[in-house]
Amino acid sequence: MERIFLEPTRVTPLINFDPDEGILEMKGRSSPENAIQFYQGLIDNLDEYIASDSEHFIANFAFEYFNTSSSKCLFDVFKRLFRMSESDIDLTINWYYEEDDEDMMEAGEDYSDLLDLDFNFIEIED
Repeated sequence: MERIFLEPTRVTPLINFDPDEGILEMKGRSSPENAIQFYQGLIDNLDEYIASDSEHFIANFAFEYFNTSSSKCLFDVFKRLFRMSESDIDLTINWYYEEDDEDMMEAGEDYSDLLDLDFNFIEIED
């Protein structure tokens, strides 16, 4: 498994996946033309991380916006995080949202509820 660092663009989020540190950071806007292709490398690396002997993982999400196809790919990311939690990896998920962005807060709540994952909801002041 390899480290992934992608700078954010107008249509893609920052992605920082560091398997050595056990951390994933995703931040910004996600509306790539082909979301499946964009997220596939990350999903493959998360599968490898689950199979490793790692003990902890921290995932930080701070989205301003994501489109429907990105939402499906994010669900796939969260399914991998659920598998981590089942494989005794100590998992922390932080969901950051701007204080007036109820839609983004609710999106995090939906992911949390759908997969029975514990999220830390952290409000960011403007």
